[in-house]
Amino acid sequence: MWQITIVLVLYLPLVLIAGRYLYKVTMKEKMWGDGFFNRVENIIYKLSAIKQEEMTGKQYIFSLLFSNAVMIAIGYFILRIQSVLFLNPNDIGNMETTLSFNTIISFMTNTNLQHYSGESGLSYLSQMLVIIFMMFTSAASGYAVCMAFCRRLIAKTDVLGNFYVDFVRVITRILLPLSFVVSLFLVSQGVPQTFKENITLTTIEHKQQDIAFGPIAAMESIKHLGTNGGGFNGANSSTPFENPTVLSNIVEMLSMMLLPGACVVTLGLMIAYRKNRDKKVLIGKQGASIFIAMSVIFLIGVAVVYLSEKSGNPAIHAIGIDDQTGNMEGKETRFGIAQSSLFTAVTTAFTTGTVNNMHDTLTPLGGLVPLFNMMLNVVFGGKGVGLMNMMMYVLLTIFIACLMIGRTPQFLGKKIEAKEMKLIALCILIHPTIILSFSALAVITAGGVEGITNPGAHGLSQVLYEFASSSANNGSGFEGLADNSTFWNVTTGLAMFFGRYTSIVLQIAIASLLAKKLVHNESVGTLNTSNATFTVFLVAIVLVVGALTFLPSLALGPITEFLQLNS
Repeated sequence: MWQITIVLVLYLPLVLIAGRYLYKVTMKEKMWGDGFFNRVENIIYKLSAIKQEEMTGKQYIFSLLFSNAVMIAIGYFILRIQSVLFLNPNDIGNMETTLSFNTIISFMTNTNLQHYSGESGLSYLSQMLVIIFMMFTSAASGYAVCMAFCRRLIAKTDVLGNFYVDFVRVITRILLPLSFVVSLFLVSQGVPQTFKENITLTTIEHKQQDIAFGPIAAMESIKHLGTNGGGFNGANSSTPFENPTVLSNIVEMLSMMLLPGACVVTLGLMIAYRKNRDKKVLIGKQGASIFIAMSVIFLIGVAVVYLSEKSGNPAIHAIGIDDQTGNMEGKETRFGIAQSSLFTAVTTAFTTGTVNNMHDTLTPLGGLVPLFNMMLNVVFGGKGVGLMNMMMYVLLTIFIACLMIGRTPQFLGKKIEAKEMKLIALCILIHPTIILSFSALAVITAGGVEGITNPGAHGLSQVLYEFASSSANNGSGFEGLADNSTFWNVTTGLAMFFGRYTSIVLQIAIASLLAKKLVHNESVGTLNTSNATFTVFLVAIVLVVGALTFLPSLALGPITEFLQLNS
């Protein structure tokens, strides 16, 4: 347990520091390095003809969708002709049509679901110009929208900022500097960063084996900092070339956790400074309430997956084998149960998708945790989207609590009325609708059934996991599916697209509606949304709504498998 505790203790001061820095970047306050960054950004604005003007909600969303669409088109074209381009020392062929569609949607939506193996499916040029590039731009798009959403909640005007300015500032002031530092550290641990071609070696069994090289360290840093998750190699961060040591494993986990948690801190500071600008706070009461609620759900998940994996496989125990180490199937011995369990919870709670162990080999309850994390999609989440999703539950909790006690529901002095609640309900329902609808389609159509290689309850878990990962923009998989087919490429591509952009549009609309309302002064009758009682109620609402929505499907999948294994 010390291995888990140390990581979490290190995380707290780092996230507070990162949150304050992100606040200054978001609110354009004076900060260290302004002289250098302003020059670089002004050059970018000039070359790109960016007008630094305030945008309305419609303009902001249009800019997001337009820029993302252009990058999708260019990236798709590169994947389709990569065989004739340069930086292809391993002679990788062009990517197939439906796989190219799936891949480009995957990386532009910050999902990074991979129906291919990176070392054999992409040239070095595609890895850098498409994959790494989109890891920066998709993460920056998400964080820009999240910060605009937060500003909008506390705004008194009909503007959100400028998407292109937010987009550039996130990359130049946050993602690039942090990625550079993390890349250097990973190189020091043994992660390759080279353009050399693959090396073919003869093993001790006299077999031929390809050792994949490439610009791996550059991808690994932004992969985790941007909560992307796509691996340079097919086995992702379980391979020694992507994650060689315990130290690299810890740094990769902290990288995943840093910016999603910082978004919560930033929102807390915005709200605290809105009420009292001169007051020095670490996170603010409202931010602390949301942060604690997320942390409680996260820690419950960590405990369940760790204890489940530590207890081992009942089928192994039943045949008389005393399994002292726990369930080590699919795990690296250099990480063990503790760091594998924590990594599993982190990568799905913070919706990154990178893996240092094979989730398909987790025990039923161990596999239920990452699946449920993605189904909730509010436990910190990634690229700012997790905070926006949690705010929908915050507003829902306020509405329900005020109905119970006979008070007017309001947040930051602004009333939550019927129009906002309809959009909030729609926003909460979109995610499970995508997961369950596509899962149902997969088990009743020939194209879907052909990809299911594991019969019974575990096979259903694989299907649920695939679409939960797609809709939550996570990208990890149980990896038991034969998913590189027209059916799976198209359906998961659609799930990723709608899971990403539909929620964002609705959330910006909700924030805009609230921002236009009159601000009412707080009184004795106003519901306190920053105390322990509200935090407990918020956790209960999230878990109850998640359980009621997904319990029937979970009962047929991991819960049935657990009962069968222990019978």
